[in-house]
Amino acid sequence: MILLVRGDREFLVAPGEELHTDLGVVEVPADPTSGDTVESHLGEPFTVRKLRGPDLFNHLERTGAPMMPKDIGLVVGHTGAAAGDRVLDAGTGTGVLAAYLGRLGADVLTFERDAEFADVARENMELAEVADTVEVRTGDVTEHLEDLSGFDLLTLDTQNAPEVVANAPDMLVSGGYVAVYSPFVENARETELTAREVGLADVETVETIQRRLDIDDRGSRPSTAGVGHTGYLLFARKP
Repeated sequence: MILLVRGDREFLVAPGEELHTDLGVVEVPADPTSGDTVESHLGEPFTVRKLRGPDLFNHLERTGAPMMPKDIGLVVGHTGAAAGDRVLDAGTGTGVLAAYLGRLGADVLTFERDAEFADVARENMELAEVADTVEVRTGDVTEHLEDLSGFDLLTLDTQNAPEVVANAPDMLVSGGYVAVYSPFVENARETELTAREVGLADVETVETIQRRLDIDDRGSRPSTAGVGHTGYLLFARKP
């Protein structure tokens, strides 16, 4: 899949298909190159753009609130997620985090309890071109903990994260990381206490806040609109 971009409008299309817009019909080339310009039958130009991570966040089919790019960046930065890592993810949802990790070259096994959500996530992995490296399983990860081991990274976005973290020492390789996203402080607190109880190291929980800077002729100041707080991220490591 590619994007056809016209100003601030983006259209997700497959190469070779026909796109109908109010600016005319576009015959999408079968082998487009990022940066190419294609015109509709009315002569309106569109720019071809290859999908990248932020585009996936904007265009994957959603089954709930996906993890924000700023939070994904913190997960990758704090854990060093990289090509060749084995990742266990739980609480797939839309699958944005799993897709990002797959595009880094990690092998990801992700669990989603809702069967319909899991089906959507599988379609999203196809769109992100990571279906070969990201396996979406339907089910509750806590029912399979005894069978899961040898992971470099655990990424969790579930209410039962403390239960999974309690088993993290048996699931991670030496030096492996845990990253847990919690929308509520109560879950974040319970998860950190559990991480400390089971002997994980370098345990810390951070609140993730980001404010856009508004710059205009009057001056510059943090924006008063938009999402600042999204949640809490816990990081810990197996000694």
